[in-house]
Amino acid sequence: MTVSRVYFIDLRASAKENLPSKLSNLLETAGLSDVIEPRNIVAIKLHFGEKGNTAFIRPVFLRRIVEQVKSLEAKPFLTDTNTLYAGTRSDSLSHLVTAVENGFAYSVVNAPLIIADGIRGGAFFPVGIDKKWIKTAFIGTDIAEADALISVAHFKGHELTGFGGTLKNVGMGCASRKGKLEQHSGLCPKVKTKKCVGCGDCVDHCAHHAIALKQEKAAIASSRCVGCGECILICPNGAIEVQWDRDIAAFQEKLAEYTFAVLKEKQGKALFINFLTGISPACDCCGHSDAPIVRDIGIVASTDPVAIDQASVDLVNQQRAAHGTSLKTSLGPGEDKFKGLYPKVDWRTQLMHAERLGLGSRSYDLNIAEFRS
Repeated sequence: MTVSRVYFIDLRASAKENLPSKLSNLLETAGLSDVIEPRNIVAIKLHFGEKGNTAFIRPVFLRRIVEQVKSLEAKPFLTDTNTLYAGTRSDSLSHLVTAVENGFAYSVVNAPLIIADGIRGGAFFPVGIDKKWIKTAFIGTDIAEADALISVAHFKGHELTGFGGTLKNVGMGCASRKGKLEQHSGLCPKVKTKKCVGCGDCVDHCAHHAIALKQEKAAIASSRCVGCGECILICPNGAIEVQWDRDIAAFQEKLAEYTFAVLKEKQGKALFINFLTGISPACDCCGHSDAPIVRDIGIVASTDPVAIDQASVDLVNQQRAAHGTSLKTSLGPGEDKFKGLYPKVDWRTQLMHAERLGLGSRSYDLNIAEFRS
């Protein structure tokens, strides 16, 4: 059985070493210099955060990662792809404006921002993988063409996968609009008519015109729905929910297969970082961020995308839940916080399928990055 290495730093700091310096040490220890070569063009994949969300990773940390890459004589850029849902990141122009408003201006991060799948999400690079669900994946062109990839993920809860970490940041986050659609297909939500008050918020926010009001209740046309899930997030009354069936498992397996596609041509050329800070119950795609479910824990890094997510889940679940959050069950140390948030979602599916694909191992050693004097 393969046991992968995951490296960890806590958030303690002192006059000897501040947190950005500890982050630099983490990157060195985790093997950044083995991944990056001089003159490499390096895609630093992150989530810039939806407008109104505040849980995304602070730009000052991205600047430190950029500086570290530049010290290896490589050329980094910060990147993401456009969203399926109607929001502030559904086209490159709006996406870049949102990124700058959230603090990711060039003057702050010292690197250019590039939305990898073009102005309207149509710029993709096909990658043949011939797996269970995905035969050809459609990856954002600029990520596919980069020499190396650094995934910088904010670890948090997620409505469809239980948690969102490296696999979500790479598999969904690097996919073009066509690729996102392929992963979400078959995930049409349903309306709980007793809760629906006919406010029409879901109608206004559906980019695919799949929702209409019928007899003062929302109705979703499955033929038009792409399963992006924005209506679930936008409904103020909790009247729209995912249809909890085998399609959720299929979605997670598709996500893992897209991660496989992104990394197919980047073997030995990828490093993964998870920030276990501001661990919100839902995705940073929301236009808000609810209270963190546990305390801030630290930062982990690895060259194994499976091990880093498994380690992140374990670190979160070891914590006692914070008071006054949306998490109402699984509050004690050792209890499954993500199952508490989304009891009908089995987050293990994405990890098990990724492991079957050969992306990495769920078995890991957690190594504490040494404090430098």
